[in-house]
Amino acid sequence: MNDNDEAKKVALHYMQTLVDVARESFLILDPNLQVISGNPVFYESFKVTPDQTEGKLLYNLGNGQWNIPELRKLLEDILPNKKVVRDYEVTHVFESIGEKCILLNARQIDTVQLIILAMEDVSIRKELERKLASNVVVLEAEVEKRTADLNVKIKELEQLNKSMVNRELKMVELKKENEDLRKPQ
Repeated sequence: MNDNDEAKKVALHYMQTLVDVARESFLILDPNLQVISGNPVFYESFKVTPDQTEGKLLYNLGNGQWNIPELRKLLEDILPNKKVVRDYEVTHVFESIGEKCILLNARQIDTVQLIILAMEDVSIRKELERKLASNVVVLEAEVEKRTADLNVKIKELEQLNKSMVNRELKMVELKKENEDLRKPQ
């Protein structure tokens, strides 16, 4: 075993140790995009086993369900040029787990010819954001309606107040006239 193979083996060991304790799903890929390993979170989240995953081309996983155009673009076009990609959003319908919105983070490690791919499932967060936005629209409409209702009531009260003030002024005026009429001339 030469020094390069030994360095790759040590780097892979460290990477696997780190991703095994992570809360996100991780895959470690070789330069040809074959899966070297995944972490337990990946296997649990995507309902697959290491036997179904390791040693397989990423795009062939799960009967080809990982052959996602956005993922291909990330790994084949963007990553080789940038070496690091953060928060690349992909929405896809997976056979076994349904629709998922995933933030992908990837890093190409040239010294050992490996790619680490982290996947954060943000589906629940996205659904909550959609519900929140929908609720905001409903609440804004309700506030607008109630504001319009209040404006109508305010106008009615202003009219009532105006007529009451006018009535009081008229009463004062009539009292004065009455007093003037009662005065001896």
